[in-house]
Amino acid sequence: MLNRNFLLYCRKSLTLEILLGCTIAFGIFLRILNLGTREFWYDEVLSLLLSTGQRSAYSLPADGTIALAQLTSLLDLPQESFAKTIQGLLRGLYAGEPHPPLFFFAHHFWLRLFGNREIAMRSLPMLWSFGAIAAAYGLGRKLLDHRSGLLFAALIATNPFYLFHSLNVRMYTPLVFWAILSVWALLEIMSQPRWTWQIIFVMSIVSGLLTFYLFAYWIVVVSVLILVLDRRHWFQHGIRLIIAGLLTLPWAIWGTLKQLRNADLGRFGNPEGNPALLHLQDLFQTIGIHLIVGDWTTSLPPGITIIAGLLATCGLVLSIICLKRSGQKISLTVGLGMAILPLLLALCVDIVTRKYTLGFGEGRALIFVLPGCLLLMTIAIRQVKAYQSIIALTLLLFYLTIDVGDLTLRTRSVFHQVSELIQLDAAPTLIAMDTQAWGHVNRLAYYIPPQSRVDLLAQPAAKLGTALKTVLTNAPYRRVLWLESAAPIWSPAATEQDRQKIQQTLAERFTIAKTQSLSGTMSLDEFQIKLYQVSP
Repeated sequence: MLNRNFLLYCRKSLTLEILLGCTIAFGIFLRILNLGTREFWYDEVLSLLLSTGQRSAYSLPADGTIALAQLTSLLDLPQESFAKTIQGLLRGLYAGEPHPPLFFFAHHFWLRLFGNREIAMRSLPMLWSFGAIAAAYGLGRKLLDHRSGLLFAALIATNPFYLFHSLNVRMYTPLVFWAILSVWALLEIMSQPRWTWQIIFVMSIVSGLLTFYLFAYWIVVVSVLILVLDRRHWFQHGIRLIIAGLLTLPWAIWGTLKQLRNADLGRFGNPEGNPALLHLQDLFQTIGIHLIVGDWTTSLPPGITIIAGLLATCGLVLSIICLKRSGQKISLTVGLGMAILPLLLALCVDIVTRKYTLGFGEGRALIFVLPGCLLLMTIAIRQVKAYQSIIALTLLLFYLTIDVGDLTLRTRSVFHQVSELIQLDAAPTLIAMDTQAWGHVNRLAYYIPPQSRVDLLAQPAAKLGTALKTVLTNAPYRRVLWLESAAPIWSPAATEQDRQKIQQTLAERFTIAKTQSLSGTMSLDEFQIKLYQVSP
């Protein structure tokens, strides 16, 4: 009897609203807890280098060595005036970066406040994700009600793909925030055009465009929503969009034109296979990554991600059918506009230009479609009156299971292991690496303490053996750490002939002391490490 009464009490007390609030809190807790549990991956350390304003000072010798400490100093703010540092940041963006400046400017100021450690650098994307969660609640409440806002916010807080990017020092996290905020502000303006919401709307559009160029798709989304939902006031909305465009115009003229040459469009070229099937594969992989597998996609065969995408697409179609039958025209319009329209736009542009940008970077290039997909799911779940609590909690539990598994079972500590090996002995050490990719080089510089006496020789595998022979003839090193990359990025991977030449050069003076395979969550983190010491 007592147990039955206790269960009844819990059932009455633990309402769906309370459980959704707890889920949001847990999603926030996961972010805070894991700010420093993973080392920087390839692109994150590039964000750091660009944010310090010292990208232009970065270079490697043509065929010789460089003290690793010289590169380490480039990953922190220089001892120079603020104005000069900003000039260096702009030069770095002009010279070799295809992305707009807002993200890097924001991180530059964050560096000045909190330094360049992992926790400090990732705290700003984390705060942007908190903003996205809050904006999701506001948009869901505006469209439907308080419970819808909580459910939408809980899905944003626990979605595996967005959780991963919330702990990632790249420009994709704020895009979700700007996308949700712009639509929420637009709906508020339609009901009551207060100046505060008009300013928020304009600034969210400006911020999105100055964060990522593909956010231009979002301008089309917003324009369509205006024409469908509030055509009578299209002129006033158009003025706001024009103001947003004028605010971005200075960078479009001075920066964007210079950055066009930095865009490596070849990476979006024509892979082998039937174009129609490849475009569909891109579409389903993107949807599957966004809504189900998240960052696990880097460890899964492509076929599994495609199947996940098909399942997620079926879920979206059922959501759309459910909303159409329920008569939720405004909610359906907003959901379709935020989710399906940008996907179709990107797909059509890819087909016309014969490129494959939709699935670039494991789906992160179109991360701003994620909130629309989750909003469609939210509204559909709210229409299922009898089972909405069960469906909502099952989906959130599924997301949390993927999140916890990703954060606990998949470690990324490749360069920590290299650093630990270096610090076992204080003897002068040469790292011979068969790649000059700056993400690999700068991660070595970041994780190996600058007080260690370490020089770096970074050459393509085909040239490393010859360069190593020259270096060892002129410099007395007691240890050589040969680091072979599975993904050299800028040059072919080592062949067996390349390896034999390097081994022969090292065998003349050294004996091998340790061999170890290093791996992380993606192919960029796979290395074979061999430690050589002076022969007795």
